[in-house]
Amino acid sequence: MTSSNQPSLERSELEVIDWHVSSRSSTNGGQCVEAGPLADGSGRVAVRHSHHPEGDLIVYTHQEWAAFLAGAKDGEFDF
Repeated sequence: MTSSNQPSLERSELEVIDWHVSSRSSTNGGQCVEAGPLADGSGRVAVRHSHHPEGDLIVYTHQEWAAFLAGAKDGEFDF
């Protein structure tokens, strides 16, 4: 279920993730990415393709996710 360089998650762990879609995801055809915190209390966040929820996902540490959010808010990824 996860990318090869990511830790493996059990199906039960995936079933309890509270997935969220960005409100800005409605552009370019709509809601393609969703993210949610793992329920293990580690602060890690899983990200997956909402049209293929059974496919691969990426798990970010709390620090990695915080850095991504800060960059997005600062316009670092604007084209």
